[in-house]
Amino acid sequence: MQKRRLGNSSLEVSALGLGCMGMSWSYGPPKDKQEMISLLHAAVKRGVTFFDTAEVYGPRLNEELVGEALAPFRGKVVIATKFGWEANPNDGGKWNALNSRPEHIKQVAEASLKRLKVDAIDLFYQHRVDLNVPIEDVAGAVKDLIREGKVKHFGLSEASANTIRRAHAVQPVAALQSEYSLFWREPEETVMPALEELGIGFVPFSPLGKGFLTGRIDADTTFDTTDFRSSIPRFSPENRKANQALVDLVTSFAEQKKATPAQIALAWLLAKRPWIVPIPGTTKLARLEENLGAADVELTPDDVRALEDASSKIKLEGERYPAFHQKLVGR
Repeated sequence: MQKRRLGNSSLEVSALGLGCMGMSWSYGPPKDKQEMISLLHAAVKRGVTFFDTAEVYGPRLNEELVGEALAPFRGKVVIATKFGWEANPNDGGKWNALNSRPEHIKQVAEASLKRLKVDAIDLFYQHRVDLNVPIEDVAGAVKDLIREGKVKHFGLSEASANTIRRAHAVQPVAALQSEYSLFWREPEETVMPALEELGIGFVPFSPLGKGFLTGRIDADTTFDTTDFRSSIPRFSPENRKANQALVDLVTSFAEQKKATPAQIALAWLLAKRPWIVPIPGTTKLARLEENLGAADVELTPDDVRALEDASSKIKLEGERYPAFHQKLVGR
């Protein structure tokens, strides 16, 4: 698979990465550990060198899974993880409290190193901006970890352009990870100009619209209570019915290119900028192979323009997060 460099950093990764969250958390019950290890090995065999996890996924289960599965490939793969959440004693121990205090960041780094079985964290993201801690202090804490050799690169997730600039002035930001797809194009206006100006890579999560752009979800689809899409306004039955027009459009483009809708959605992201590296997640080998096939789908500038012009005319319904999570993005 082709490689891409995340902005002006020295971080070179496969053009498509693999989001690992759903293997342990958020998209239904945790999957079978050995099956997921086999899937991670299959991804490496097929050229994937960029894997995404976080302390909160599981919690901690996903880092342990990724660390065990990728231990044989140390030095050949890039593992990104995240800090910034902790258990909330005022809410039954749920992992919904933010904590980006410098001392906490350093504690998380030490624990993540052990779970991931690595000597240094390749890319360490702040998972969500914590308004109780100046971003300069957060960047400074990661800068200390980089000086100590425990972290290689600093990243942010779902941060605003202003926050990115402030952080970057203290410690260069290698990558921003935020939601971006044909189902959610707001980053084009809010953060991408700053990323291009500062030389920061962009790692879109949910590049397939949390599965919606694959064409395998419709108004009649039901979600398990452990699947967080069951609580997302954009995934209510009425909104899925209204938003089906976008899937139909992507499907028609896919038919023209002899590709699948998922491949068109990913190929569109790859065609947007050379410093964009999507991280679609999956728990199935067939879907992994389908997603990786997007790297072979070529969209011309005219294709991209036609797809964007047509999709821009479709009004999408529903917020992308429940109220609690919605207030934590773009800060």
